Amino acid sequence: MVNLDKEVQYIKGVGPNRVTLLNKLGIYNLKDLITYFPRVYEDRGKVKKINELIDGEEALICAFPIGRMNEVHIRKNLALYKLVVRDETGTCFITWYNQPYLKKQFQQGTKYKFYGKVNFKYGKIEMQSPVYELEDSQKNTGKIIPIYPLTYKLSQNTIRKIIENGLVEVEGKLEETLPQYMLEKYHLYDLNTAIKQIHFPENFEKFNLARKRLVFEELLSMQLALLSLKNKYEIKAEGITFSKEAKMSDVIDVLPFKLTRAQLRVLEEIDKDMESMKPMNRLLQGDVGSGKTVVALIAAYKAVKSGYQATIMVPTAILATQHLESFREILKNLGIRCELLISGISKKKKEDILQQLANGEIDILIGTHAILEENVIFKNLGLVVTDEQHRFGVRQRSIVTEKGKNPDVLVMTATPIPRTLALILYGDLDISIIDELPPNRKKIETYAVTKQMEERVNAFVAKNINEGRQCYIVCPLVEENEEINAKSVTELSEFYKHQIFKNYRVEYLHGKMRPREKDAIMEEFKNGNIDILISTTVIEVGVNVPNANMMIIENAERFGLAQLHQLRGRVGRGEYQSYCILKYQGNSEVIRERMKVISSTNDGFVISEKDLELRGTGEFFGTRQHGLPEFKIANLFEDVEMLKQVQEIAIEIINQDPLLEQKEHQTLRKLVDEKFKNRIEI
Repeated sequence: MVNLDKEVQYIKGVGPNRVTLLNKLGIYNLKDLITYFPRVYEDRGKVKKINELIDGEEALICAFPIGRMNEVHIRKNLALYKLVVRDETGTCFITWYNQPYLKKQFQQGTKYKFYGKVNFKYGKIEMQSPVYELEDSQKNTGKIIPIYPLTYKLSQNTIRKIIENGLVEVEGKLEETLPQYMLEKYHLYDLNTAIKQIHFPENFEKFNLARKRLVFEELLSMQLALLSLKNKYEIKAEGITFSKEAKMSDVIDVLPFKLTRAQLRVLEEIDKDMESMKPMNRLLQGDVGSGKTVVALIAAYKAVKSGYQATIMVPTAILATQHLESFREILKNLGIRCELLISGISKKKKEDILQQLANGEIDILIGTHAILEENVIFKNLGLVVTDEQHRFGVRQRSIVTEKGKNPDVLVMTATPIPRTLALILYGDLDISIIDELPPNRKKIETYAVTKQMEERVNAFVAKNINEGRQCYIVCPLVEENEEINAKSVTELSEFYKHQIFKNYRVEYLHGKMRPREKDAIMEEFKNGNIDILISTTVIEVGVNVPNANMMIIENAERFGLAQLHQLRGRVGRGEYQSYCILKYQGNSEVIRERMKVISSTNDGFVISEKDLELRGTGEFFGTRQHGLPEFKIANLFEDVEMLKQVQEIAIEIINQDPLLEQKEHQTLRKLVDEKFKNRIEI
């Protein structure tokens, strides 16, 4: 069999110079290379006559140059190269930018093929920067051409050639990953055929069959892993049965606000779980600001009053500190001791906390990843809550549960996932949804604007600050990056501090700063000592500053809809009317559609469905989201029917063979182990 771990550097056409560029794409070895699938395909197989061309389409023509190429210098560093070509039906005007070598490429009387986007302008048919080659060449035209997601300085031709070389090495040698009976029963391509046809399909029918096979495998391995994980929880010794005498109503009655019907319904489900013998394993979904934290607090109260400890694990020190304050405020008169464990605390303080935790003197421990450390030992851990589940992998969740004897687990997320997909993606969890926001919450007014509106936006920010409010400005990068035309936090901060908002107090915050430094700035902002906070998405999770009523997002087109919605949820937390202004660049249909969606609704579930539809699942359900490997080819929006079919197949397999031990399932066992190692223990 072929060595799929062979480093990509040693594939023909790569070498030491290109290896760094491939690494940026996540391609490190031969396996990564052959599973780096195209993003779209261009059908460059069918030649069209010039008089058949349609405005806006991408098309292939075959034509002769008329006369010489014309060179026009527009300004310094911008030259146009124009060529007129014709076939027996008409004429086409072709333009390239800054490519002087083209002057020697075309001979009169020789026929060439041109593939590109067609534009009708002022009665003329035009093409800009098309792909071209001689009429009898088949290198870049005359067939279906794969288009790959690329990084700076790596061309489509280069990556295609490298992948072609990789496919030559593996041709006919890939070990089958699905059982033979499955290939026959579901009419699936074998792996070797599927890999070849997904990259360089002979026709679209073969492409569809190749994709079907690879999507089937990807979804099946995920489902088998999740069901195995659920199985593992269920065959464990019985869980904790929390006391019926520890009543959630005791803490609900002392809250300074009324719970919504949705919160009460979810608490009923959690109460029932906690009082049963089976360990609770529940996902709590709730939109930004729906009140998940108070649900966690009430569940923790029940655990403590039943004689156990509880822990709340959150992704940032800022959020952990904020939770501690609200927990202490509500629970101080109920005899419950809460403590904070984050990496920024002193060594002495940490030692004291660890000792008190082991002795059972601390009832509820709130903290960050610091809770995962080996020396964090509970006397009697009964409830584990992880907040913002997409920041913690499944494996991290299992590390903290191992600190107790089958504790109940509550996983919380503000990333709304359509229910059908949540049931399938979080196959190891039961699901509760808070689908109602607290009353009297004002809608956050959202506007998407282009650069022309910049002065008006700045004036609007100044007006609100003069009225005593505060503002977040979020941008995607920490430092300048030559590959991406987006302002960095530090550059933007300098610009706003010394030019636009020099009369106001401006500070910045990003993930590369030391935890203490970040916490200090966030504290200053919370206390009203900073007017404008310029930040990366580090403020996306849970920060609560009621006086901040403006969220300005730079380069909004670079964020997913779900993330824009999450960021928007940082404002609208006080009594003031709040605003979210999305500054975007680019005029593509997808960008316009995304801006329209986020501006027109505050419903996280509507937004998440649209996010899936527009972006696919690569980013939306990537490893960051749930601890599972990123989908390389499946798209949960497009492939939801296959997902349902595959889930039924996976359930049938696990019911018959829970540990995938039967001979016919050995390949599946290996597939699941390979894809999910270090992520899920099964």
